[in-house]
Amino acid sequence: MIAVTLGKFSTWLAATPLSHAVQTTKWVIPSLQTVHILCVAAVYSSAIVVDLRIWRLLEREEPLPEVVRRFLPTIWPLLLILLMTGGLLIVGEPRRSLLNSTFLLKMALLAVAAVITAGLQRSILSSPNSWNMDPGRRIVGRFAAAVSILVWCGVLFAGRWIAYTQAG
Repeated sequence: MIAVTLGKFSTWLAATPLSHAVQTTKWVIPSLQTVHILCVAAVYSSAIVVDLRIWRLLEREEPLPEVVRRFLPTIWPLLLILLMTGGLLIVGEPRRSLLNSTFLLKMALLAVAAVITAGLQRSILSSPNSWNMDPGRRIVGRFAAAVSILVWCGVLFAGRWIAYTQAG
């Protein structure tokens, strides 16, 4: 049922003037992909720096709340840019994405990564001292950071793999 609906929606979307413009203007897709990839790199890097700091593998001399304040706020506006560029890429080639199980996996992993990252950010900034004093919280935080790293890597791999999997 969902596949049929997505197929019909993809066909309709591909026939829109905006889709036609994205498909036929030679510079649009490479430009969107470039901005999309640069934003992915910045989001991934910011999240991973914080995750590695939670594990005390990076920025050890810097207090964890300061690392979070420096790196995580940039993720949220960049995710909006990713949403816009990704949305336009989908408009240009709707069947390539919307009917591709790898794309759907990427979106699911992205949602999980965003929730974990937001949870870590909120937890660390709401009670910054408890991360150093509460061993239980530190263990849970390290587990969340490890899962975050794995999920963000999954987003990257799935995003790249879309080009090699067939839609539909």
